Amino acid sequence: MEVVHTIGRRKKAVARVYLTEGTGAIVINGKDVKDYFTLATLQYKLEQAQVLAGVEGQYDIKANVDGGGITGQAEAIRLGISRALVQINPDHRATLKPQGLLTRDPRMVERKKPGQKKARKKFQFSKR
Repeated sequence: MEVVHTIGRRKKAVARVYLTEGTGAIVINGKDVKDYFTLATLQYKLEQAQVLAGVEGQYDIKANVDGGGITGQAEAIRLGISRALVQINPDHRATLKPQGLLTRDPRMVERKKPGQKKARKKFQFSKR
């Protein structure tokens, strides 16, 4: 099997994911997954697509991720992994799509408006 390359995005994070046949090793930006994502919930998000497709431990994953925070990066990698699994075997689409793993989450940070403290929070109102 050749290397399967896909891209995943979430908020400002962009992940380039490379899947090859192997033993299930996950390397992110040259580091082991346990060193890069120390939270168990983020590690679970990365394994979620493989567990649902029933292929955990069959593919080595190498990911380069840039931008955003750690949660956005983890979800960008998850989208890339899901797309790669569907590219390898289109039958996985039936299990991943209902879980929402093939949908790019469109939610972004709302911009700050002038004359306000934040996007929606206003400065304190003084009547007198």
